[in-house]
Amino acid sequence: MKKLDLPHALDVARRAVEAASRVALPHWERGVAVETKSDDTPVTAADRAAEDAILATIRAAFPDHAILAEETGAHAGSARTRWIVDPLDGTRGFARGGAFWGPLLALEHEGEVVVGACALPVLGKHYWGARGLGAYRDGTKLAVSRIATWKDATLSLGELRRMLAMPEGGAVAGLITSSASTRSFGDPAAPAMVLDGRAECWLEAGVKTWDLAPFAVLLEEAGGRFTCWDGTRSIETGNAIGTNGLVHEHVLTALRTR
Repeated sequence: MKKLDLPHALDVARRAVEAASRVALPHWERGVAVETKSDDTPVTAADRAAEDAILATIRAAFPDHAILAEETGAHAGSARTRWIVDPLDGTRGFARGGAFWGPLLALEHEGEVVVGACALPVLGKHYWGARGLGAYRDGTKLAVSRIATWKDATLSLGELRRMLAMPEGGAVAGLITSSASTRSFGDPAAPAMVLDGRAECWLEAGVKTWDLAPFAVLLEEAGGRFTCWDGTRSIETGNAIGTNGLVHEHVLTALRTR
């Protein structure tokens, strides 16, 4: 059986999110109509165009790989290797002219996320990384912060409304009030804060596999840590903690003692 060429897969992931950024930006600049899907989430022509660009890039390089994509669902392929695609995370903000949206892409091989990529097209930022190969922002190697105490930490939040509605909502509120600073940009901008060394912890909840998958490898390759709220490393629970590693146990303990 052919071995996965990880550097090649990383290059494909990088090119795929760059392609998605290029096709989505013109839609953002001129404005788009928003439709509502059956699950009550928004979708636009930009989401579909970005997904087409990502799938075309993947298929040209790896025609036998399986794909799970937000807009078109599951595409058959190898049971060992699966690409996980969110063509435009943050559609609601995108449609209102916000800047904190972008494509998310991950490659899962034999049950482990081994490649991740994402972008913030309006800000001109592209992130990519792979197991053992490091994590990068536009060619610059990423490294998480070294702040080790929670009272000095910045907390970066995803969708706050969902988190506060969870059984751990009180614990989330406690983490907010006990941190030095809290930001809630959401979507790809929230974990990017940790990747850029501008925050020590990212919290997310109530989302889908494709919203979390790339950060399982990007954060770890940048020197940080990624788990679910229960401490496992699954990307399927809909919630995540991404940290610089130094404050991770503090956050886990807080959530467990809700």
